[in-house]
Amino acid sequence: MRLGVLKEIEGENRVSIVPGSLKKLKKMGFEVVVEAGAGTISHNSDSDYENSGGIVSSREDAMSCDVVVSISIPDTSNIKQGQIIACVSDPFRNPINVKKCADAGITLISMDMIPRRLSRAQAMDVNSSQDNLAGYKAVLLGAAHVPRGIPMMTTSAGTVRPSKFVIMGSGVAGLQAIATAKRLGAVVFASDVRKSAAEQIESVGGRFIEVDGMDDFEDDSGYAKPLTPEFIQKVNDTVCEVASDADVIVTTARIFGRPAPITVPSTAISTFKPGSVVIDMNADVGGNCEMTVPGEVVTTENGITIVGTKNLAGELASTASMLFSNNMTTFLSTLVDENSLRINMDDAILVGAPEGDDFYVAGMGGVLLCHEGEIHPKQTRLAEVVAKC
Repeated sequence: MRLGVLKEIEGENRVSIVPGSLKKLKKMGFEVVVEAGAGTISHNSDSDYENSGGIVSSREDAMSCDVVVSISIPDTSNIKQGQIIACVSDPFRNPINVKKCADAGITLISMDMIPRRLSRAQAMDVNSSQDNLAGYKAVLLGAAHVPRGIPMMTTSAGTVRPSKFVIMGSGVAGLQAIATAKRLGAVVFASDVRKSAAEQIESVGGRFIEVDGMDDFEDDSGYAKPLTPEFIQKVNDTVCEVASDADVIVTTARIFGRPAPITVPSTAISTFKPGSVVIDMNADVGGNCEMTVPGEVVTTENGITIVGTKNLAGELASTASMLFSNNMTTFLSTLVDENSLRINMDDAILVGAPEGDDFYVAGMGGVLLCHEGEIHPKQTRLAEVVAKC
């Protein structure tokens, strides 16, 4: 079995497999072919791969392997029928890629479709590992941009009060952001549309912002449900009022497969105090802040800095690559049976839980999107989107 590791597209600093994973992959029976320069930006040199038993070769050679792994989906024009691609394809926002793979007879595995509630899937969950780092980095960016210190300081020149952080959302990224801001010494307030999140927020040092009429807006997959425009407005008004005197506001709201919801409208920005900073963690999918410019840092007329850095996990390329590689390596073990590749159509990681199971989600399968020229039958939601391409 040959496993190809690709160099990522420009702007992506991570790599899908690091040298430290090669020992496990070789034990599974993989010969690992790494595209030259694939790990350079994440500080994994070609010699590191070779010393770990990998083969450093051309992109063409890596793309000809039985299994091709990357973070972003590669150009599939040179990948042949029967090959397997494992990546983060973001299929609901990029359904054309699914259609191309199905038409070409390529097996497409999308790691962002991991059934995250399955306990066995947690070690494979690239969403959680990367979101965790993104939440950490978001707070560091906020601390770097805000024009004041973070912790309380008692000095001979006077007492400095701690900064106030507001974290909008408390999923994996939000909880790490809360914990990081708290460790820096900030006073941290946090919100979430899932009422059950209050206990989690308080457990990492945050103060929960409750909105009247709040319910547990969480779907069967563990993601936040889309909200009505009226309730979104109510949440925005409540949280932005708390944030009006904050020093740093971090937005984390992300709905799988959809544009990021606006949680900080431009009207709210006008009420924030001069010098405050908004870190928009979802600039890559439209942004939570109405005034975010993806990929840029802008300052408004009233002195509010809005940071639209994309791919926050990629700003921590070495750590992010290591964690992604661990996730991917654990997942690849599910494709191997006695040193041979096998797509196990009974594996809930690949195809989702069976109907009637506690973890079954109607219309959604697992990470396997298409195989042998067809979209997997359980991916009915995705098939509807692809049919419109």
